Amino acid sequence: MLSSLQGSFPPAILALADGTVFLGNSIGATGATVGEVVFNTSMTGYQEILTDPSYCQQIVTLTYPHIGNYGTNAEDIEADKIHAAGLIIKDLPLLESNFRSSASLNQYLVAGKTVAIANIDTRKLTRHLRTKGAQNGAIVALTAGSTVTQKDIDSAIAQAKAAPAMSGLDLAKVVSVRETYEWTETEWKLGAGYGVQITPKFHVVAFDYGVKKNILRMLAQRGARITVVPAQTPAADVLKLKPDGIFLSNGPGDPEPCDYAIEATRQLIETGIPTFGICLGHQIMALASGAKTFKMKFGHHGANHPVKDLDNGRVSITSQNHGFAVDEKTLPANLRPTHVSLFDGTLQGLARTDKPAFCFQGHPEASPGPHDIGYLFDRFTAAMEKFKAEAKNA
Repeated sequence: MLSSLQGSFPPAILALADGTVFLGNSIGATGATVGEVVFNTSMTGYQEILTDPSYCQQIVTLTYPHIGNYGTNAEDIEADKIHAAGLIIKDLPLLESNFRSSASLNQYLVAGKTVAIANIDTRKLTRHLRTKGAQNGAIVALTAGSTVTQKDIDSAIAQAKAAPAMSGLDLAKVVSVRETYEWTETEWKLGAGYGVQITPKFHVVAFDYGVKKNILRMLAQRGARITVVPAQTPAADVLKLKPDGIFLSNGPGDPEPCDYAIEATRQLIETGIPTFGICLGHQIMALASGAKTFKMKFGHHGANHPVKDLDNGRVSITSQNHGFAVDEKTLPANLRPTHVSLFDGTLQGLARTDKPAFCFQGHPEASPGPHDIGYLFDRFTAAMEKFKAEAKNA
């Protein structure tokens, strides 16, 4: 943010639980918010990041310095509201410029009642989080005309310290849909917008642990009629829908407390119905198969993470958003690694050797990008085609 703009935006405080404090300017709603502070290295996609349910109870720091330069619109969303607990950026541009823009980032944040801070040293904050690890924090956005006092700073630190730890939090059932619904919308195309799937070849039942809209769009684009069910739906209810495939979505929080999802997944995989998991769904599948998960130091958040496919040696640039990972040392004999991160060697993909079930830790739909790993959706489609053919010939 240019220094000349500082007077146009009220003061704001970012406080971490360890007592570290940054002073900046409020560019969103007035008030306070708390959550786990993480950093994301994406250069674009701030609207998709804000609306990704996987960021529930997380305050996102964007490391790219100029955020908001192309504005916001009604189409580039992954959910119907902002799920991130707050936003931290360096510079808010003077003007947004894009033919699709309908509101500035500042206007979008205010309308979404989201607390956000700009004009702080995000490089310093990111280095701190890399060294110390992700930790809870609080953003306090003061009213216009206010000045920051020591009492305000002390209050912000106290709020950061009082926020609940991410480990042990079951947030999937918090963000999940409450009622089952059908999804037919397909991918966006320039000049045409989103399409509709009217000639489906498969029926996919998708568990909503915090599902992103574009994941559903990519499934629909490949011929799926999709029934989205709440996170706590029992396996027996899913089987009544006679699916050709089961999808386990992305989502926020710690996977281990999601016992309802782990048990349902275990039962569904055993039926032999093709199953595909992403992000939290990847972790749920691993836990359902007997593996364990662990909390990462600062997680993976960004759109530039290299991942190697162990089956063919192919390296893909991927989109990532997770703070937990599957422990490779705990994999049972019927669960094999398929992808690994080239940043730190952590598991990125798994496949069952005894059932048509596989999963991926990153976000292969990657709206707005990259799209290198989208072939996993084709793999799921091929598994459903085989399943239907075998059922027909049985």
